[in-house]
Amino acid sequence: MSAKGLAFLIAPVLFLVSGALAQSNELSVTAGRIFVSTQTVSSTDLPLHFGNPVSIGFNYGHLLTTRKIFGFYAELPVAIVPRMNLNYYYDQIPKDMGALFVTPSLRMNIFAGDRVTPWVSVGGGYGRFWESSSLNFYGANPGPTGTNTGVVQFGTGLDVWVWRHWGARFEARDYYSGVPDLNIDTGRSRQHNYYVGLGVGYRFGR
Repeated sequence: MSAKGLAFLIAPVLFLVSGALAQSNELSVTAGRIFVSTQTVSSTDLPLHFGNPVSIGFNYGHLLTTRKIFGFYAELPVAIVPRMNLNYYYDQIPKDMGALFVTPSLRMNIFAGDRVTPWVSVGGGYGRFWESSSLNFYGANPGPTGTNTGVVQFGTGLDVWVWRHWGARFEARDYYSGVPDLNIDTGRSRQHNYYVGLGVGYRFGR
């Protein structure tokens, strides 16, 4: 995806941010891990293993409306994977990769405005994988070192507002993306990237 395409994708969310300072807003930062299931390489029937690295999630949310106990938010979840180790029997794949997921979404909170509020989220956007320039054992990676992909996001979580504007957030999200270019064929065109994190949230502009 080009830079213009990404800008077009997130422009509606940035518009909400610019006009929301006098209304209800939330920011959160979580730390956790990304999980990708083991895949089987088609030509050898050998497994490709993915590490479970420490990752970071950021989120901005703006309250659009409330209906009884429900609150509806426009949100922008962002997940960053600094480095995920890769393992395969042969010296064909990059030794590791990084990832970024940016997925404008809609979120529905239950018991919105209360101290304890569970939520669900769905959306879609942009993802990018950065494949290492080195192979997993030795030598230079002959393949690409950057892959763009579309991403669909499904999430659920729990916010607990413990003191004034501050709270704790638990979140679990599936960033369902295309696959990175790892120089091998697993027979897949998409993969689940499960993020589970815990962190802090802040409310402002109320």
